[in-house]
Amino acid sequence: MIREIRIKDKRFPLKGGAGSDAVHQNPVYSYAVVELVDDSGLVGSGFAFTLGAGNELVCQAAAFYSQTLKGKDIEDVMVDFGGLFNRLSNEQQFRWLGPHKGVVHLALAAVTNACFDLWAKKRGVPLWKLLIELSPAEIISTLDLSYLEDVLTRQEALAILTGQQLSASLRMPILKVGYPGYDTSIGWFNYSDDKIRESCKKAMDEGFSAVKLKVGSTDTQRDIRRASIIREIVGSDIKVMLDANQKWTLPEALEVCQALKSMNPYWIEEPTHPDDIFAHQVLAKAIQPVKLALGEHVPNRIVFKNYLQSGAASFLQVDAVRVGGVSEFITISLMAKKFGVPVVPHVGDMGQLHQHLVLFNHICLGHEALFLEHIPHLKDHFIHPVLIDNGVYKIPQQPGSSCELKD
Repeated sequence: MIREIRIKDKRFPLKGGAGSDAVHQNPVYSYAVVELVDDSGLVGSGFAFTLGAGNELVCQAAAFYSQTLKGKDIEDVMVDFGGLFNRLSNEQQFRWLGPHKGVVHLALAAVTNACFDLWAKKRGVPLWKLLIELSPAEIISTLDLSYLEDVLTRQEALAILTGQQLSASLRMPILKVGYPGYDTSIGWFNYSDDKIRESCKKAMDEGFSAVKLKVGSTDTQRDIRRASIIREIVGSDIKVMLDANQKWTLPEALEVCQALKSMNPYWIEEPTHPDDIFAHQVLAKAIQPVKLALGEHVPNRIVFKNYLQSGAASFLQVDAVRVGGVSEFITISLMAKKFGVPVVPHVGDMGQLHQHLVLFNHICLGHEALFLEHIPHLKDHFIHPVLIDNGVYKIPQQPGSSCELKD
C-alpha cells in the first residue's frame, strides 16, 4: 500500500532563448512532482508542467489531493479510478478554484500521472504495455465521462474500444519500428535567423521529417522571413508547422494567417486566445485549406468537447501534464476518435509520458500514428530519457511511465 507521499518543486532554467515563444519569452521549465511510495519500495512518479512562477501553488494543491491515497493499495485505487478522479476534481471547496482548470487541475494531473506510473511499476511493465493489455471495460473504469454524455456515453466509449480490438493486431508493428517524431526546437521565438538555419539543418541530419517554427512577431515580415528560411532549407516534402502561442487577436490572425498561407504550413497552432472557440471557428473557415491545431492550453475534456463540436480544430494537442493527467487524456482521445480528429500531443513532459500514450492511441483507438513532438532540453534530468533514432521515438521498455527525474 502507499505509505509515503513526496511533493517536489523542480525547476530548470533554459539557456540561449530555448523554449521562448511570442507570449512566453523567459520560460523556466518546471514540474510539480508527486511521488507515491508503496510498502515494497516502488515509487510512482507523476508531474504537471508549468513555466516557473506558481509552481509551488500546484505543489500545495497536489499535496492536498494526494493525501487521499495514503494507506491504499494502487490496484484498489485503479479499479475505479474514474470515480476517484470525479470525486477529487469536484471536491466542493477546491472545485471553486477551477472548476477543472488552473492550479487545482494541474495538481490533479500530477497525482493522476503518479498513480498510473505506480500501477505500471507494480505490474512490472511499461505504461504503454499496461494500457494496451487492459480490457475495454478496465480502461473505461479509469475514466470520468461526466459532462460528455451528449457526445460520448459510456456505452459509446466501450463500443469504440471494443470495435478497435478487431484490428489492433494490424497496428502492433509500430512496437518494432517506433513512433515518428517532429522537432520543435529548431525555431524558438528568440532564436536568431542563423540559429534557425543551424538548428534546421541539424534536424534534417537527425532524420526528422517535420519541424515547427514559433511565430507571432510584431512585424509579420519577420515571421514570413523565418518561415521562408526553413522552407528553403527543408524543401517541399518536409512538414513545417507554425505556432503563434495565442498571440493574435482574431482580426490579426485573419490577416497574418492569410499572409502565411504561401509558406504551405501543415498547421497553424494556437492562433488566438484558447478560450475563444467561436474565433477559432471563424478563422478555420477563413483560411482553408490551411488547418488549425490547438490544445496546449485547453484545460479539460469539456472544452475539448466544444472544440470538436465546433469543427474548428483539425488536430488536438491535448497534453497529459496540462489536463487532468492520463485518465483525461484517454477520455479526450476517445472523443477525438469519434469525431475523426487526430491527436498530436503537446509535450510539456518532453515526450516522456506521451511516448506511451500515443502507442495506446494508435493500437487501441486506431488513431493515425502521425508524429509526436520532440523537445530535447530536459533530457539530462530524466532517469530514462526518451530515445530518438533517425527522427523516431524508440519504444520504452522500463516499467512505468518514464517520468522519474534525477535528484
